[in-house]
Amino acid sequence: MREADKKPEVLFGGCILLRNHHNRGFILNIGQGRRRAVAALSMVLAVLLGGLFVLSLGRRGNKLLRIGLAFLLGGAFSNTYDRLKRQYVVDYFSFNVKWKRLRRIVFNLSDFCIMIGALLLVVGMC
Repeated sequence: MREADKKPEVLFGGCILLRNHHNRGFILNIGQGRRRAVAALSMVLAVLLGGLFVLSLGRRGNKLLRIGLAFLLGGAFSNTYDRLKRQYVVDYFSFNVKWKRLRRIVFNLSDFCIMIGALLLVVGMC
């Protein structure tokens, strides 16, 4: 049975759908036909984030900026590791909402770390 044909498991009273989706590109499978380029770009961005994080450690104050960078770095390295090791990132849950387009978007925990980190980074820079 193909992964797209499998019925998702329903969690938390039907709010979250548990799936198994192999994302071979970036967000929303963008670039899935260019896996090596996606993996290389992912690695470059993760290394740059790591460098920014190390530079931020030498500065006083702005803990929110460092926490945001830590979330971003954790999510970026996790997804990069999957891309290098498996050739894809495993996304496994989506939200059970009435809009089909939004329901079809599948996430993993690293994606949420990246989103939270980006939000904290923006707030921390203001």
